[in-house]
Amino acid sequence: MTKQVRLPAKTVGSRSARLIAALYDRGQTTFTLSKAQELTGLSANSLRSLLRKAVDRGLVSRVKPGLFTLVPSELGSEREYAGNPYLVARALVGSAPYYLSHSTAMELHRMVTQPRLEVIVSSSKRITNRVLHSTGYKFISVKAEEIFGTQPHWVTKQDQIIVSDIERTVVDGLRRPEYCGGIAEVAKGLWTRHEDIKTQKLVQYATRLKVGAVNRRLGYILELYGLGTSGDLDRLRDGLTRTYDLLDPVLGKGGPYAGRWRLQLNVSADELDSIRRT
Repeated sequence: MTKQVRLPAKTVGSRSARLIAALYDRGQTTFTLSKAQELTGLSANSLRSLLRKAVDRGLVSRVKPGLFTLVPSELGSEREYAGNPYLVARALVGSAPYYLSHSTAMELHRMVTQPRLEVIVSSSKRITNRVLHSTGYKFISVKAEEIFGTQPHWVTKQDQIIVSDIERTVVDGLRRPEYCGGIAEVAKGLWTRHEDIKTQKLVQYATRLKVGAVNRRLGYILELYGLGTSGDLDRLRDGLTRTYDLLDPVLGKGGPYAGRWRLQLNVSADELDSIRRT
């Protein structure tokens, strides 16, 4: 006969209750040890004891050493909880400027049909990539002045994160297609939401970044899809150097050259154009 292991009941002590309430009030259901200490004013030893008991009772789950998340009451007796991955990503960044980007932002903006198991974050802080509870966290280092075109996004009733807006998501994808599954996926995301995308803002973001490859790829795709004005396309072509970039840097060299946009088309126009018909 299998012996049953009796787990501690999910009872809430007064100090635990105050900490949990303070975290919910601040929309920080995923929190660090230092944040908990700031909210409780407890000594390091007392706080560790408090959190250890909260973990044992299933009120709190340890994501990694020094990082915790509140276990939602609707999970009942469940004690192992990895936390919302977007909130974990926010906690890993800490106080540094950041935003969820690339394929993660595409998923949040409903620009993809297949969810990914990796959370991608752009931040001015250098952070080591890691895997927590089977979810990968990829951090892309950007300059502080490159953090623009973002918006808040509610992921629970209490918590919000910062994500690139839909136009910035496209521009980031054109800059680093490898973090979105390739240029065809970026083009598919653009076309999926093209009725909601402001082309003028796309061009503004692209020219603000001052990355020639982004201007080339954006101009080529907008022209192929019949989006944007001639003025928009002229702004993107203005100042292009004689250097050629690959349309998709994820793939090898090959294909014809498009002199107007200084691109080597290693993804065919027919393949990209077929996206509009699917």
